[in-house]
Amino acid sequence: MSSIKKILVANRGEIALRIMRTAREMNIATVAVFSEADRKSPHVRYADEAVCIGPPSSSESYLRGDKIIQVCRELHVDAIHPGYGFLSENAGFAQMVREAGIIFIGPSPEAIEIMGSKLAAKQAARRYNIPMVPGTETAITDRIEAKTRAREIGYPILIKASAGGGGKGMRVVDNESDFDEQMDRAVSEAQTSFGDGSVFIEKYITSPKHIEIQILGDQHGNIIHLFERECSIQRRHQKVIEEAPSISITNETRVEMGRCAIDVAKSCGYYGAGTVEFILDEQGNFYFLEMNTRLQVEHPVTEQITGVDLVKQMIFIAEGKPLTLKQSDLAIKGHAIEVRVYAEDATNNFLPDVGTLHTYIKPDGNGVRVDDGFEQGMDIPIYYDPMIAKLITYGADREETIQKMIRAIDEYQISGVQTTLPFCKFVMNHPVFRSGNFDTNFVINHFQPQMLTEEISSDSARLAAIISAHLLQKTQSDTDLNNASENKKASLWKLRRMHNL
Repeated sequence: MSSIKKILVANRGEIALRIMRTAREMNIATVAVFSEADRKSPHVRYADEAVCIGPPSSSESYLRGDKIIQVCRELHVDAIHPGYGFLSENAGFAQMVREAGIIFIGPSPEAIEIMGSKLAAKQAARRYNIPMVPGTETAITDRIEAKTRAREIGYPILIKASAGGGGKGMRVVDNESDFDEQMDRAVSEAQTSFGDGSVFIEKYITSPKHIEIQILGDQHGNIIHLFERECSIQRRHQKVIEEAPSISITNETRVEMGRCAIDVAKSCGYYGAGTVEFILDEQGNFYFLEMNTRLQVEHPVTEQITGVDLVKQMIFIAEGKPLTLKQSDLAIKGHAIEVRVYAEDATNNFLPDVGTLHTYIKPDGNGVRVDDGFEQGMDIPIYYDPMIAKLITYGADREETIQKMIRAIDEYQISGVQTTLPFCKFVMNHPVFRSGNFDTNFVINHFQPQMLTEEISSDSARLAAIISAHLLQKTQSDTDLNNASENKKASLWKLRRMHNL
């Protein structure tokens, strides 16, 4: 077993700070790397040491594995934590780290390689009889064969990039007349986004829920799951709101999904923190989608309901220590919801809205957690994902947690850029979300930009009415006070109390 004394965090923003805080609690020194665009970022100041590794473009900074390893050598770093995004699921980088004699706080390069290909992941999981969405078992290249398989599977179908993620290289095909056009688009986007144009076909589940299971595995073959997260509120196939546990599954389904997730991890000899993703159909059947071989953006909701620090566990596992947690030790306690605060305009198709945070005041109080990497006065750079923060609330049950979230959103003050906070409040108040009868089509089926505009206008009208009523009340109170003073018939103190002045 190795004892880690210094960690380089190969990432930026909120996740870099999140990792560094746990490292500090463990008396482990930290090194930040940053681009020129992030020179004034909080994670740079928080780290014990910080090194600029290039210009703003991620291809010249955060994706430069060679520069990152060179910094590790110069500063005698023991281990690298990749966070999420950037190099976190790059098997080649993990191999470079291994060959440099540095500990990679994550899974083996081999596991990343297998699970990085959706087709390879399905082939590995199939050995354990994991439920799969009907589809092709290999990449499709021949158009005639592809159309034949699509007919056999039955429309609508989904064409997906084998190396894909984040909704890229993915096209829904409702009928055969659209097949060629959508196939061309999927292949082109897959090639552009991932350098790999391989695609495969599977049955399109029309009203699915997106449920994922958090797992932890050590290097001694022990694997546990930490229950599920509900991630069905999405835009452009990307998550906006997550919660744990899911309101949509029974305890029996939870147990079975957890078992399947552990088997998926076994299929590639997995260790570290990982997430196994499933879709749930309207009949309650679940199917394996993919495995994310890294820490997830939404990991805080799992930490809230289990009390487990996932980053700390990742570090222990990387040091070669066996898990001290057993499945029987874990239980769900309470409910947690996370909303992603993006610099996006939900009234304009969620397009990024970068700019300066003229006002940035975070909510606080019981059951509120904010993971962020920005401060008032900072610019939201155009070079990276526009997420400003993650707002998490925790309560005894789902209703309490939703109410805390609404309160926290109201307290969050951001000006200078449009954010997804108004949309997230819209979701929290929506009866379909409150009932649990929502799926990944929530935005398509229940949200129109004008709804948000109308709600904002309504809020403004209510505020104006409150101000007017207060001014009217104050005028009347002043009159009452003057009369009382003149007539000496009433207590000034009592009148002030009556009018809350």
